[in-house]
Amino acid sequence: MANAIDAKLEQLGVTLPQAAAPAANYVPFMQSGNQLFISGQLPLVDGKLSHTGQLGAGVIVSEAQEAAKNCAINILAQAKAALGGDLSRITRVVRISCMVSSAPDFYEHHLVANGASNFLADVLGEAGKHARAAYGVSALPLNAAVEIDAILEVKS
Repeated sequence: MANAIDAKLEQLGVTLPQAAAPAANYVPFMQSGNQLFISGQLPLVDGKLSHTGQLGAGVIVSEAQEAAKNCAINILAQAKAALGGDLSRITRVVRISCMVSSAPDFYEHHLVANGASNFLADVLGEAGKHARAAYGVSALPLNAAVEIDAILEVKS
């Protein structure tokens, strides 16, 4: 039987992908006590980056918000893998960090991060509301427009 999170994903028309394998020498998630740390997730859709390039140099905010949402979808995919398929074990999204590949004169990183924040709140309700940081970087792996990592609180 599907839990409330799975039902909400279905209602939103979102199917979680298989959790992506790491692209370098790290693990995709690590649990310590009741905290689950999700490594930075790129906006992969069907194994390919949905958005590449820099904000303020070709990529627009609405595109980057979609990329951020895709990162959040991949965060939940990693959480599902870490939690044995049971997303109902998530009790809170504690914090996300949103890295935005951006030109030096781009200043709307917080709006980009809303793509992930809004999605997590839509799917998880009150438990999806979180602390966050959003900042610009000169480049991200594979020329991704956005990368997001997360800290989740989970039940044992």
